[in-house]
Amino acid sequence: MELAASFDTQLSSLAPFIFYIVVAGIVFIETGLLFGFFLPGDSILFSAGLVAAAHGNINIVILVSLIFLAAFFGDQVGFVIGRVVGRPYLDKRESPRIKRMVVNAEVFYEKFGWWAVVLARFFPWIRTFVPPIAGAAKMNYYKFLSANVLGALIWGVGITLAGYYAATFPWVKNSSYALAAFFITASLISVWVKYRRHPQQPPDKS
Repeated sequence: MELAASFDTQLSSLAPFIFYIVVAGIVFIETGLLFGFFLPGDSILFSAGLVAAAHGNINIVILVSLIFLAAFFGDQVGFVIGRVVGRPYLDKRESPRIKRMVVNAEVFYEKFGWWAVVLARFFPWIRTFVPPIAGAAKMNYYKFLSANVLGALIWGVGITLAGYYAATFPWVKNSSYALAAFFITASLISVWVKYRRHPQQPPDKS
């Protein structure tokens, strides 16, 4: 992770309080605000873990707690933006194409939205746009909430701890990648199986 190493150097020069604010702020902006899609969240998280391991004045418990909250509330804000702003805007559009897109999004999020929200955490750019789309598609709020909690935990806390322990146990770095790949693959297979069991119904042309 050459990129993570470069962030490690930059972050290590910050005072602890500023360090916490910067890391949590980047995570929140990337996950909650559409213009933050370009931010390198994965590298920031891994670097934050490396810095916490190397500097005794950074408390890893405080760090992962703030990251979890930032990741969680970021997705919550994105969802609300999609529901409150995005959906009314789409409902005003008269284009048949847009109406079909809205219907297809509603069907998708009804069937696969929970997995989509969790898996999106591990894909740059996508994790920024999935929550507002889920909100605009009127995904069930409680399904979104549970997926958001799990995603914030395994992505935000998981990658940060991988960086933290990789500083002491280098094998953790490779293992974390393998573990993430395993869960993503297993989740995709689960979605595919569910899709095969419950195929989309053709639109009613009557």
